[in-house]
Amino acid sequence: MHIHTLQRWQHNHRFHLEQAHGERSTRRVMVLTLGMMVIEIAAGMAFGSMALLADGWHMGTHAVALGITALAYYFARRHADNPHFSFGTGKVGELGGFASAVVLAVIALIMAAESVQRLITPQTIHFNQAIAVAVAGLIVNVASAYMLQDRHAHDHAAGPAHHRDHNLRAAYLHVLADALTSVLAIAALLTGKAFGWVWMDPLMGITGAAIITRWSYGLMLDTGKILLDRDVNPRVLADITARMEAEADNRVADIHVWRLSTHSLAVIVSIVTHFPRPPAHYKQLLAGLPEIEHVTVEVIPCEGESCVKPPVPSG
Repeated sequence: MHIHTLQRWQHNHRFHLEQAHGERSTRRVMVLTLGMMVIEIAAGMAFGSMALLADGWHMGTHAVALGITALAYYFARRHADNPHFSFGTGKVGELGGFASAVVLAVIALIMAAESVQRLITPQTIHFNQAIAVAVAGLIVNVASAYMLQDRHAHDHAAGPAHHRDHNLRAAYLHVLADALTSVLAIAALLTGKAFGWVWMDPLMGITGAAIITRWSYGLMLDTGKILLDRDVNPRVLADITARMEAEADNRVADIHVWRLSTHSLAVIVSIVTHFPRPPAHYKQLLAGLPEIEHVTVEVIPCEGESCVKPPVPSG
């Protein structure tokens, strides 16, 4: 068999969305975050504000997480046709999202610990300078969040959540976490300046840490399900089985369905039948089902009596 003839029957394993928007936007936001980090650290040192210094290094950790997101995009694109990845690199984005969720959880823990420490040992805050830099940080975060919006998810707003790009969502949550801390910091600084409530700053820090922890848990749950191959809706399994068994005396003896990426499914199914047909026939039975891009069919001839028992006569 000639090579070009064989290639007609082969297909690529690019089971992932083309995320040029996500990769490009993540890089831009990472640059913005690093720039704001430098400004906050420099301002904290100049004004003697520990709050600004802490937030500056806090933004640095988010820059690292954004770097993980950008690296996941690059790796998935760079190795999209690497034969060592049996089903392509569609799950690299999920792995990047999970890693970013872990970083997000660590950030929340550090925020909570630092906030408790400040409740025990209050620190002097230079309110005017801190408020100005916090407002600037909020503006940067809002612009970054706009850049990181998942356009594909918006196009499928009425559809299921697994259309999301979890790698991009991870970057988006990191930016939202920064925006949230900026909003809480501004509120705490304004009330602290107006009423002398210095304790508002660490209290808002604890509140922000709790919210960020919840975001992190949700992202871990969503990406973890895909990485562990338990993200398939049971109705999909039931639909595949029903389509296969609606014809002749077909019976599904074994079925495996798993997610190759946020939008692609693979199916391996074994069919026992008294009237075997070519595998292509059974693949055609699944035509029209959304997201199914890779199907492997095993046809096992049923020996002896038919796989479908005849109806029992009434009376």
